[in-house]
Formats: sequence, C-alpha cells, structure tokens
Amino acid sequence: MASASQTEAAAKLREDIAAFEPFNEQESADKQVILQALDTNPNCFDRSEQAHMACSIWVVDPSMTQTLLVYHNIYDSWSWIGGHADGECDLQAVALRELQEETGVQNARIVPCGPGNIYSLEVLTVNGHEKRGAYVSSHLHLNVTYLAIADPAEAIRTKPDENSGVRWAPLEDAIRLSTEPWIRTRIYRKLIDKLTLVRAS
Repeated sequence: MASASQTEAAAKLREDIAAFEPFNEQESADKQVILQALDTNPNCFDRSEQAHMACSIWVVDPSMTQTLLVYHNIYDSWSWIGGHADGECDLQAVALRELQEETGVQNARIVPCGPGNIYSLEVLTVNGHEKRGAYVSSHLHLNVTYLAIADPAEAIRTKPDENSGVRWAPLEDAIRLSTEPWIRTRIYRKLIDKLTLVRAS
C-alpha cells in the first residue's frame, strides 16, 4: 500500500504531465497513453507491470553543446541515462539518482522546463532480454524525461552491471553513436531540437 507521501507525489506527477505542453505529435500521443496508465493502473510504478513508469535524464554541459552518454549493456548502444520508478513517484529524484549511480556525476542541476520540470515524454518499447541471468519479457517504459546541466570536468565512471562506457560527446554524436534507429530519429533528434527552446527562454 502506497504511503501518503507517495500518493501525493503520484498525484503531483499526474498533474504535471496533464499540464505538459507537447512539442510534437509523438509527445502528444504518448502523453495520453501515460495519463491513461496513471488513471487506470495504481501499480504502474512497479516494474512487474507490462507498461510501467520510468524516467530518463538528458544531461548537457553548461554551453548545451555536449551530452553525457553511457554505453548501455542491454541495448548494446551509446544511450541516454535513466531507470525504473520501482515504486518511487518522485521521478525527478529517481532521474538524478540514476545519473549518479550510472555515471558518478553528483552535482548536476535540473533545468526548469515547465510543469514539474518535465522536459519530454515518451512511451519506449523494450525488447525481451536477459538481465542478471533471468529473462525479462518485452515491455513498455512510460517515460518522463528531465533536462540537467553538469560539468564535464566532474569525474565520471562506469557501472559495470549496466554500462561499459561513459563519455561526453557533441550533441549530434548522440544520434551518430546510437544503434537504435527509432530512438535516434524520434527521441534523440527531438531532445536536441528542444534545446533551442530552452536556450531562448
């Protein structure tokens, strides 16, 4: 049973997602899928559900010309950073924790991006895979993305059970280095393009 604070955090997240202004058709469509899950499945923050809440963090340097990438073991690709809610409804806190756990970066700051600091929304498909010796069935991540700024001079490190590389790269390299076509064209392209709105604000 969820605690009062978790229930409150879930309600606040739902409110923030409802107020989120989509950047494109993908975000508009996926926003409705995420809201439906929040409204109909009280267990959607648990990874045991086939469609469950997750979060990502798009990390850039202060000039917003580089991004921090990890070489994700399961996806076998350079990728952004993120993880499961695992019952936690404060996804911004989860995103910052995932950043620290996966890369060692401790001093990133979230960039204000409207309601709840949500930078983008997406429903992500995850193919079935092996994790720690067990098979994980294909599922959906109902993903909330946050934008953060970090200092490239800060020490970084890998998290061997999840990634085998961590590096800063020019923004466009996120697209070039990814081996996932849909993520490249639909997500990383969008995240880069949306930075123009942040720079202008």
